[in-house]
Amino acid sequence: MTKASSLYRGRFAPSPSGPLHFGSLVAALGSLLEARSQGGEWLLRMEDVDAPRCSQAAADSILHTLESFGFAWDGEMVWQSRRQAAYAEALEQLTQAGRIFPCACTRRELADSLLAADGAVLYPGTCRNGLPAGRPVRAWRVRVDATRIAFDDAVQGSLTCDLSRQVGDFIVRRADGLFAYQLAVVVDDAAAGITHVVRGADLLASTPRQIFLQRCLGLPTPVHAHLPVAVDAAGEKLSKQTQAQPLDPARPGPALWAALQFLGQAPPPQLRAASRDELWAWALDHWQLARVPRQPATPMTNQLLVRSEPAGDRLE
Repeated sequence: MTKASSLYRGRFAPSPSGPLHFGSLVAALGSLLEARSQGGEWLLRMEDVDAPRCSQAAADSILHTLESFGFAWDGEMVWQSRRQAAYAEALEQLTQAGRIFPCACTRRELADSLLAADGAVLYPGTCRNGLPAGRPVRAWRVRVDATRIAFDDAVQGSLTCDLSRQVGDFIVRRADGLFAYQLAVVVDDAAAGITHVVRGADLLASTPRQIFLQRCLGLPTPVHAHLPVAVDAAGEKLSKQTQAQPLDPARPGPALWAALQFLGQAPPPQLRAASRDELWAWALDHWQLARVPRQPATPMTNQLLVRSEPAGDRLE
């Protein structure tokens, strides 16, 4: 399932449920520049495992925008929708290890449950010791038990999460039969030999779950760096759900300059009017991860992950 590699290998993994927006650009730009600064590879994965929310039109739009903005990835793009056999193999491995259990709970039955800091249901453990009589299996969950996950994030610092208290048993196969995002990401990163994951801090809450699954499956854990999240005027994360404005493929320059500024790289003002290629040349010569501000722009860091140490000297 794994592919060993000593080379730095990063990735960008958009979900084709809508066009790329400024927040997407920040994640793509930061991950590519960090990979290139380390002499590494940068891969592209289309995270279309949640088929009902994804479309070929959105995937085509994403690819067109990335190319128009000057992004170039290494190797062939991976489609999650074509990797169902790999996810089934991982699920079987978890089953054989006694790590998962069937769950019969419906969303309505869990509606009154406590919520984790990222808004997910904190599973009350209804089915972890066996299905209620006469109830069919709806989903499969990982049993987390008393597990604490600690990791050092290259941007956000040293973080710790108590999975059993703050996350609970989480789903790896959904009621509709689809494999859950957490499982797919872990399997795909290992198969691609991903060594470093640079992405938005809105995914910090997923990191402890993914590290736990990596340990359960005997897979390596990449180095993480979670970039600050772009928000709108109301303080909400830019996303398709908040109707974030799509990037304009015809005008990459201003957006690239703004993304570099957002990531703390301080591009010269005169580059505002520079061409796309001039901006890329400057960015590749001047990128420093240490300059990225530690501003997750989400309450999750304080509620779900506990910082144990500062991340070191950085411009904030």
